[in-house]
Amino acid sequence: MLPLNFPVYNFRFKNSENKVHIFDVIRKKFVVLQPEEWVRQHLVHYLIAVKNYPKSLINVEKQLNINGMKKRYDVVVFNSNGSIEILFECKAPEIKISQTTFDQIAQYNMNLKANYLMVTNGLEHFYCKMDFVQEKYSFLQDIPDFKR
Repeated sequence: MLPLNFPVYNFRFKNSENKVHIFDVIRKKFVVLQPEEWVRQHLVHYLIAVKNYPKSLINVEKQLNINGMKKRYDVVVFNSNGSIEILFECKAPEIKISQTTFDQIAQYNMNLKANYLMVTNGLEHFYCKMDFVQEKYSFLQDIPDFKR
């Protein structure tokens, strides 16, 4: 897998059924290493190691229902009160971040109501803060660090 625009982390890998798997510290299991998963695992380690979010507030790949269709978000970070603070959309490095990507995360966020959004393909990162009153988002330099 190619290097990403994240710090370098020590991941656990294993080979099984002729496929490489990477250990997900949130789901506590090995998952097949696909390009999007490579980005997701870097993001999770970044949230823990750099942004200081506790593992207990991070959730990975859960199903949600949008307009009667089953979708899956990539990563969310919860507030201590159980609401969603940040919603993340991960794409494989070869996928260009486009308006379609922002439309996808915005559609998910109509249900989830996260205060912040991040879209990444591992090479480019975009950060947004939601303004629910004016129904728009503004771009930021980064997502907030965890505050105890």
